[in-house]
Amino acid sequence: MKFHLITLFQDACDAYLSASIIGRARKEKKIVVKYQNPRDFVDSKWGKVDERPYGGGPGMVIAAMPIVKGVVKALRRSTKHEARNPKQMIIWFNPSGKQFTNRDADSLAKYNDVVLVCGRYEGIDERAKKILKTLAPMKEFAVGEAVYTGGEVPALAIIDAVTRRLPGVLGKDASVEERRVASRAVYTRPETILYKGKKYKVPKVLQTGNHAAIDKWREKQ
Repeated sequence: MKFHLITLFQDACDAYLSASIIGRARKEKKIVVKYQNPRDFVDSKWGKVDERPYGGGPGMVIAAMPIVKGVVKALRRSTKHEARNPKQMIIWFNPSGKQFTNRDADSLAKYNDVVLVCGRYEGIDERAKKILKTLAPMKEFAVGEAVYTGGEVPALAIIDAVTRRLPGVLGKDASVEERRVASRAVYTRPETILYKGKKYKVPKVLQTGNHAAIDKWREKQ
């Protein structure tokens, strides 16, 4: 599975995507992460990709065509065919869009190529979205209810959520919490922690080996 990030900040993304479980998945070729920088698709020697918004207002807007060209290159890297590929998906971030869920992550895991368009500043010229919809299927997501500085944080969250669902990434399917009875409260050794004269103990039920009772306790948590 390939993830293509359209971003001005590859280094910031790659630091996270090279670490821990995601980094191991990349090394083991379970996923591939590629980048397209919109600055590579402009004629300006300064790599200028933003312009003042029509209608006025604060901030700058990323021009449409550097984004479109970056996505086109990402898609053509994966297929020699010009026709729409049903195994490709473009993700567009919108703070007022549909909230991304585990079910969405399961759905995206079925695609061969997922292109994540990371906006910045006041956003991306809306015409980019209209053009991209003619190239491949598109979904718009919000990741959390907050507004972020750019689309990189939501993109990383989606890559993380999808990657951990792929076979062999976590070692066991049961490691995907939402596929089993899990609890927000977890414990490990030692059984008792002494801190400032007070003892903090592991709940007895977790030490019984009675899995039915443990699952019932976890459901309550």
